[in-house]
Amino acid sequence: MAYNYQQQQPYGQQQGYNQYGQQGYQQPPAPPATPEASLRYWFDAVDSDRSGQLSTEELQRALINGDWSPFNIETVRLMMNMFDTDNSGLITFPEFAGLWKYIEDWRTCFRAFDRDGSGFIDFNELKTAMHSFGYNLSDHFLQLIIKKYDKRGRGDVSFDNFVQIAVTVKSLTDAFKRIDREGKGYATIGYEQFLELVVNNR
Repeated sequence: MAYNYQQQQPYGQQQGYNQYGQQGYQQPPAPPATPEASLRYWFDAVDSDRSGQLSTEELQRALINGDWSPFNIETVRLMMNMFDTDNSGLITFPEFAGLWKYIEDWRTCFRAFDRDGSGFIDFNELKTAMHSFGYNLSDHFLQLIIKKYDKRGRGDVSFDNFVQIAVTVKSLTDAFKRIDREGKGYATIGYEQFLELVVNNR
């Protein structure tokens, strides 16, 4: 007796149906075609509540260092303050796009100063960076900065902390220049004026 053998298909895939009971084959979603579409895809991926805006915690998930660790929350808040143009406490997609470009510009800068390609900035690399930015800072002060922002205890700083250092030094320098109007490099300020300077630059 002859048998007409037909190979059995997995359950749910007979007669052209896939495992979900849908006719035909399920094509995987195509990757975003443009940089803006890719950025939108990433924005939507971290927008967990689908509000169309990112909270501080959601933004932190979007910003990563070269070793895939998330940005520290202080740097994230700094970015929020800089790019939350409507003061809503949230980041919209247009604000996120501007923030992302700013971060990528800093990443290019970081790589230029990370001469050994370690993914971290050590004392000498930080000294070179600050000098190139126009800040003539003492070794003592640079060591103090390294100590404050070195989260690994290895005498270096990660990308997110490098950004925070550079932005903080710039904002404090700009604030000091508004007091030191003659450009002497020193100024006399009152107690509350000092407190105001610190509060406005945190």
